[in-house]
Amino acid sequence: MDPDSLQLGTKSLWSWLVRLLSQAPEWMNAKVKFFLPNMDLGSRSEALDPSQRIIQQLRELYAQGPAPWQTFIHCVCMELEVPLELEVPLLSTWGHGDGFPSPLEAGEDCGPESQLQHGIKRPHQSCGSSPRPKQSRKQQLELAKRYLKLLRSSAQQRYGGRILGPGQPLVFPQAYVPPVLQWSRATAPFSTQEGALMGDPKAEDGTDVSILDLLNTRADKGPRVRVLLGKAGMGKTTLAHWLCQKWADGQLDRFQALFLFEFRQLNLITSVLTLPQLLFDLYLSPEEGPDAVFEYLEDNANGVLLIFDGLDEALQPCSSRETVDPEALGPALTLFSDLCRGTLLPGCWVMATSRPGKLPACVPTEAATVHMWGFDRPRVEEFVGRFFSDLPSQKAALAELRANRRLRSLCAVPALCRVTCVCLHHLLPGSSPGQSAALLPTMTQTYVQMMLAIRPRGYLPANSLMGLCEVALSGLETGKVIFSARDIPPATLAFGAAHGLLISFCICISPGRQETGYAFPYLSLQEFFAALHLMASPEVDQDALARHVTLNSRWVLRTKARLGLSDHLPAFLSGLASCACRHFLSQLAQRDEVWVSAKQAAVAQALRKLATRRLTGPKVVELCHCVSETQESELAGLVAQSLPYQLQFHNFPLTHADLAAVTNILGHRDAPVHLNFEGCPLEPSCPEALASCGQVESLSFKSRKCGDAFAEALSRSLPTMGSLKKLGLAGSKITARGISHVVQALSLCPQLEEVSFQDNQLKDQEVLSIVKILPRLPHLRKLDLSRNHVSDWTLLHLTEVAVTCPTVRMLQVTKADLIFLLSPPAETAAELPGAPDLQESASSRKEAQSRSLTLRLQECQLGVHEVEMLLAQLRKGPHLDEVDLSGNQLEDEGCRLMAEAAPQLHITRKLDLSDNGLSMAGLYRVLGAASTCRTLAELHISLLHKTVVLTFAPEPEEQAGMQRRAVFPDSHVPQTPSELPLRSQRIRLAHCGLQAKHLELLCKALEGSHPLGHLDLSSNALGDEGAAQLAQLLPGLGPLQSLKGESQRIVLGGAGRGRDLSAAGSVPELPAGAEFLGSGQRCVPRSFCLSECQLEPLSLTRLCDTLEKCPGPLEVTLSCKGLSDQSLETLLHRLPRLPQLSRLRLSQTALSPRSPLILADVFSLCPRVQKVDLQSLCHTTLHFRSSEEQEGGCCGRFRGCGLCRQHVEPLCWSLSRCEDLSQLDLSANQLGDAGLQCLLEHLPRVPISGSLDLSHNRLSQESALCLVETLPSCPRIREASVNLGSEQSFWIHFSPPEEAGKTLRLTECHFRPEHVPRLASGLSQAPQLAELTLTQCCLGLEQLTVLLSLVRWPRGLLSLRVEEPWVGRAGVLTLPEVCAQASGNVTKISISETQQQLCVQLEFPRQENPGAVPLRLAHCDLGTHRSLLVRQLMETCARLRQLSLSQVNLCDASSLLLENLLLSVSELKTFRLISSRVSSEGLAHLTSGLSHCPHLEELELSNTQFGEEDTKVLMGALEGKRRLKRLNLSHLPLGGSSLAVLTQGLSRMILLQSLRLSSNGISDIGCCHLSKALRAVTSLEELGLSHNQIGDTGAQHLAAVLPGLPELRKIDLSANGIGPAGGMRLVESLALCTHLEELMLGCNALGDPTALRLAQALPPHLRVLHLPSSRLGPEGALSLARALDRCPQVEVISLAENSLAGGVPHFCQGLPLLRQIDLVSCEIDDQTAKPLAAGFMLCPALEEILLSWNLLGDEAAAELARVLPRMGRLKRVDLEKNRITACGAWLLAEGLAQGSGIQVIRLWNNLIPTDMAQRLQSQEPRLDFAFFHNQPPAPRGT
Repeated sequence: MDPDSLQLGTKSLWSWLVRLLSQAPEWMNAKVKFFLPNMDLGSRSEALDPSQRIIQQLRELYAQGPAPWQTFIHCVCMELEVPLELEVPLLSTWGHGDGFPSPLEAGEDCGPESQLQHGIKRPHQSCGSSPRPKQSRKQQLELAKRYLKLLRSSAQQRYGGRILGPGQPLVFPQAYVPPVLQWSRATAPFSTQEGALMGDPKAEDGTDVSILDLLNTRADKGPRVRVLLGKAGMGKTTLAHWLCQKWADGQLDRFQALFLFEFRQLNLITSVLTLPQLLFDLYLSPEEGPDAVFEYLEDNANGVLLIFDGLDEALQPCSSRETVDPEALGPALTLFSDLCRGTLLPGCWVMATSRPGKLPACVPTEAATVHMWGFDRPRVEEFVGRFFSDLPSQKAALAELRANRRLRSLCAVPALCRVTCVCLHHLLPGSSPGQSAALLPTMTQTYVQMMLAIRPRGYLPANSLMGLCEVALSGLETGKVIFSARDIPPATLAFGAAHGLLISFCICISPGRQETGYAFPYLSLQEFFAALHLMASPEVDQDALARHVTLNSRWVLRTKARLGLSDHLPAFLSGLASCACRHFLSQLAQRDEVWVSAKQAAVAQALRKLATRRLTGPKVVELCHCVSETQESELAGLVAQSLPYQLQFHNFPLTHADLAAVTNILGHRDAPVHLNFEGCPLEPSCPEALASCGQVESLSFKSRKCGDAFAEALSRSLPTMGSLKKLGLAGSKITARGISHVVQALSLCPQLEEVSFQDNQLKDQEVLSIVKILPRLPHLRKLDLSRNHVSDWTLLHLTEVAVTCPTVRMLQVTKADLIFLLSPPAETAAELPGAPDLQESASSRKEAQSRSLTLRLQECQLGVHEVEMLLAQLRKGPHLDEVDLSGNQLEDEGCRLMAEAAPQLHITRKLDLSDNGLSMAGLYRVLGAASTCRTLAELHISLLHKTVVLTFAPEPEEQAGMQRRAVFPDSHVPQTPSELPLRSQRIRLAHCGLQAKHLELLCKALEGSHPLGHLDLSSNALGDEGAAQLAQLLPGLGPLQSLKGESQRIVLGGAGRGRDLSAAGSVPELPAGAEFLGSGQRCVPRSFCLSECQLEPLSLTRLCDTLEKCPGPLEVTLSCKGLSDQSLETLLHRLPRLPQLSRLRLSQTALSPRSPLILADVFSLCPRVQKVDLQSLCHTTLHFRSSEEQEGGCCGRFRGCGLCRQHVEPLCWSLSRCEDLSQLDLSANQLGDAGLQCLLEHLPRVPISGSLDLSHNRLSQESALCLVETLPSCPRIREASVNLGSEQSFWIHFSPPEEAGKTLRLTECHFRPEHVPRLASGLSQAPQLAELTLTQCCLGLEQLTVLLSLVRWPRGLLSLRVEEPWVGRAGVLTLPEVCAQASGNVTKISISETQQQLCVQLEFPRQENPGAVPLRLAHCDLGTHRSLLVRQLMETCARLRQLSLSQVNLCDASSLLLENLLLSVSELKTFRLISSRVSSEGLAHLTSGLSHCPHLEELELSNTQFGEEDTKVLMGALEGKRRLKRLNLSHLPLGGSSLAVLTQGLSRMILLQSLRLSSNGISDIGCCHLSKALRAVTSLEELGLSHNQIGDTGAQHLAAVLPGLPELRKIDLSANGIGPAGGMRLVESLALCTHLEELMLGCNALGDPTALRLAQALPPHLRVLHLPSSRLGPEGALSLARALDRCPQVEVISLAENSLAGGVPHFCQGLPLLRQIDLVSCEIDDQTAKPLAAGFMLCPALEEILLSWNLLGDEAAAELARVLPRMGRLKRVDLEKNRITACGAWLLAEGLAQGSGIQVIRLWNNLIPTDMAQRLQSQEPRLDFAFFHNQPPAPRGT
């Protein structure tokens, strides 16, 4: 070889190089393979001797150009033992750019090669442009055969062996272990049992799959597109190449051709391609006849497999058009799309790999999706066993893995498993057992150890590593994972090649153009190097570093189509922030550890900020990964405490490593947590990560991806989770094998309280196996087996379990539900054996009789035979609360059997046989069987509605005992045994189609009734004949109390047959001496209804004569077409002679327009009249006082009666004779402005003491002005409100004249400028007015200024509130101009831009010290253009005491004005700046102004957008505020420095009474400093620290100082991280705060221990108790309820979102001041609602009851309906999201109709159909079924 011809250096240098490399031929082969990945190493050099072979390889390397040659020379000097005398000339001659005299052109001696990855060179043939020459069939086959052979031989050459080189720690023999694969969609091509042999295309989700089964070609009808989803590092690319290797070895012989493409390489091709170009120009071209070969591939497409790796990395958009022509041009992704759709190469197989996320639209929806989960434990051990070839190393490595759970979790990711093995390979020699694994605690430190392993002689090559790190970061920032030689400096490239940190391959830029590309072996390795650069480079400051600490949501399908390349970058940054990495980073950065610590602190601070945010499920997982990497216990504790109580993970994949990270963080949490996984693809071994996690109290999985492997892993973890109380496993594909594992594990979890196996497609045997473990779970309260497959035979076995198991209290079975509810007795729970024999004995029988059972078997297809078997079981069982067999197939015989057996079954509440095919014949049999039952209270049968319900009551002696023990007797209706029978049956046979011919059999069936009191035959078809026949049969039915038959037009004459008398037609002739039955029963309510009759004066006189003899209380309802004035006057004049009358109704009876005047006289005619209600002249109701009631105010309502101006004077004259008129309603009339003016003139003569409603009377601005002018002449007016907008309301409220201070509200009055002087004049004449509100009255800035300047009082205070849209736009600079023109002193200014509100308080007369203004102006920084405004403002605001700014934007100019104002006022007591924005410059002005307000007593700066530095500046304003009494800094970022300033200032505020620091990010450490400062604030009355990060430690610090705050009245620690330990310590201290009135500890995991301790130490003056979401159970709630009986001043109780179940509070002594009770979402059912409703009656001041999101049904509704009329102050009841049906809603409506003052009952989302809800709401508008509360506000004063 002539060196001169090659333009090399000296001949001797070349010879030395050849001789050196001849000694290392394997190393030379490896380098040539690295730099020339497409070169054939064997075909051309086999015949050459070693020296000639080296020379040829050097020539090939040199021909690539200067950059590869320089990199090669660096590798020679770095990796081989090169003598110094040779190394220096080598580097000086060829190691730099100027040492290359005349570089050869690339490709000059080595032409471009035609394949992307394989080494057989073929001349380039473009396959996309020339026309196809015709080929014979034989030639085509021959060409195709040669090409397929060429394709396989090229794959064999590529994958036939691995060439290893010395000194490369990442290069080890490939130990391939297949990962865990799992089908994700129902299109999987085979079943679990039959596998690939059968090819069933309907395998279920979650089916495990082997790799070769991925490409099962037997599923001809199934999809031919496979998508492998796996996170980075799971081995997707490795799997793709492994399939190519298997195909090359002949194991995938089903495919004739296989092509592998990587999108990271296809992205480099900018030109459009045809499919032949993709296959031949970019992969491997045929030797000849490419068209013939492609035609063959088209004809045999089912034998062609195309693999596309890295679909998530595709850059080009996917075209929506379909390409049919293979010669059509398009980007690579478009070709992939057409291959998937089958428009190109139809019938071929396509496999793609991708990270989870949003797949391109080109992937068909029917594509079979497979999840790649990495390694489970057996696979990890298999990989390690193959990696280590020698047995001692293998055993040592496996021992390290088995002993270290964290290391096993890391190895679940195949890429990390390989890196871990590399580290162990270098660490194990010379280390003691466990020491090596201890050095690999996190992913980051594993990579760090790998870097330390490559140090030559212990020296870290910092410069080379940093060069590689810079390349990695630039690639991530630009989206590049493949680099060219131009992108990497030669020395850096040599370093990466020498240590296996870079790999090389041939890349094709376009058809015909190739070059060598370089990449990191794993994407995670590139991310690690990028993180190293960010941490160690001095060019990256702390702010830039913190910006990279972000959390990536995995819900990319909601945001963007393409995933980023930084999956692990934040985790690596977090890991490098660990103290263990500080020395390594110091060496790498060549800086001291102080510099490194500052960068690590920046990362930790960024994580702390993320921990305070509300994060979605994916981001919670990412945060847990990051914090786990830091190994910082304090940071982990902060994150753990900030996590919500309910952790929700929905619809994103989760691996074992993910769950291990979450579990690791939860280990630092004191409070329990609920984990809920719904719709998440889960790695089968995921549950193993939860082992020994003691913080999980509730665990729920709902996913079709969970199979038997998942269940087996879960069963291994469950017994180790000692705090687990609730387990849910729903919607899975677990078979009997998996269930058996779970059941065995459940028997080892005796602490479980709720277990759910919903929707698992369980069969009979699995259901029975689960039910068998009920006796082994002594604390179980609920077992849910809904939506599974249960047969009738199994159902009867379940009922037997319910009857015999002593803890079961309810079994509910419907089409969808199968639920056991249990009530384990506390005293016997510990005595239950592990597997008790449920045989009857004396003790077990006694136990059975002491409990009650509810049995609901609805729509279970039960027949007569099943009923007989069921009855045999029930007769041996306990008492039954309820039996519901509705919706079955019992028919007449089955219903009869159940009715006959009812007395023996001891049913205490209800037997429901509805919808069982009962006929008319069966009705008689059921009636006869049931009516003789002594305990039957009501029988309701409706054949039309298919209703058969038997309601029972206790035995008579038991009922009598209950009456004697009744705590809540009805004061209005006293009952004694002699006056009222203990029980009378009520039988309702409405809508049964009864005719006259049925009555004889009916009465015969009823003859034995015990005793029959009420009979309802309404809505039948009896007719006149039936009515007459019924009258003859009535004596045989005994003493009926009522008979209802309205629709049959029954007329009862003579001595009526009951307490209720209904009549229609003419007025019945009642004999003078006739008596109503039971006339001696003076206290039984009676009703009389007369409809469709002619009510003439004479008839009314006779009717009243008869009614006089009727005992009371009596309610009379009259209905006719019309009633004359004479008849009305006759009726009203007879009222004084009816003292027993309680209510008189004239329903649907038209009256004359003069009738309101007649009715107004009734108050003087009959003083007993309490309320007159006349609506629209056709509905009239008169309510009367009873003789026991004291005298009280009257109420007159004349709504919609057409009253106008001419009626006003006589109406006022009539009403003036009423002694006390509390309310007068004249709304919806036609008074107009004239009528209103007349009314206001006569108003002083009308004795109204409450309210006057004049709404909807066609009023205008004139009426509003007239009202203002009337205020001086009517001193009794206390408050008036006028709205002339769409609401059209006009209200006046009255009070005694001696009460000072009037309030006037005018809304939408649309005043014009000419109205303003008149308004000001009226206001000036009303000095008693204290507050005026003008809302949207069209008062502009100018008009408001005029108004303020004209209003003048001799003395007093006037508050003016203006709400106009322009207030929100004017700004702080403009609004003070209004105040500057005021005629009085401005003492209060309040501005809210968002609420568009300005409030000014004026003090009269105006006072000013002339000498004070110049003195104050001397301290102000005035601009000339604002000086006049500031001067005027100072004059009017000389006595300003309160300044409030809410939701404003303070610019620099407005902040300067604010500073000047603060500097000028000397009496300012209160300053508030709430939810506003202030610039840094403006903050300086504000701070300066506040610092000159020494008399400030209240300061609020809450929720204002300040940064941490701004907050620190603002804290300076607290200096010297020794008189401060109230301080609110909520929602400000109080970091360490700002909190230190605050605590320093607090220690001097000895007069402070209120401190609010909510949502300030205060941790345990901050709470410790704050507690020390509070020791000096002994006058503190209120302390608010809610929504912070205070845990048990902080609570204990706080508890230590609470006894030193003797005046403390309110403390709020809601929504922190306080657990039982901190809670109990707090409670002990609060017991010493004897003045405590408000205690708010909700949203903390306090638990029952804290509640029990609190119950022993409740403060006696307690008014408010807030404990929502506090993990309270029944025991804690009951103890609190008993303790609250000792706190008679309690006004508000909140126990929402606690699992109270049977522990609902009921009060024995009552809470007389209780206004609100909140029991939302407390698992309250019908059974526990009874004592609760009874307790409500002992709380007479109750205004609001919140019972939404519970389990209340119709029985609870009935209880509430019973007590509602007796609760006079109750305004609102919330029953949303319960189980109330239309029947329960009707009962509530009935309760409202009995005179209740409730404004609304919320019933949204109950079991009430929409049409029925509309019907009920039309009858009773106070029932609200809407999602949003749309009930109109109730009138004031009601």
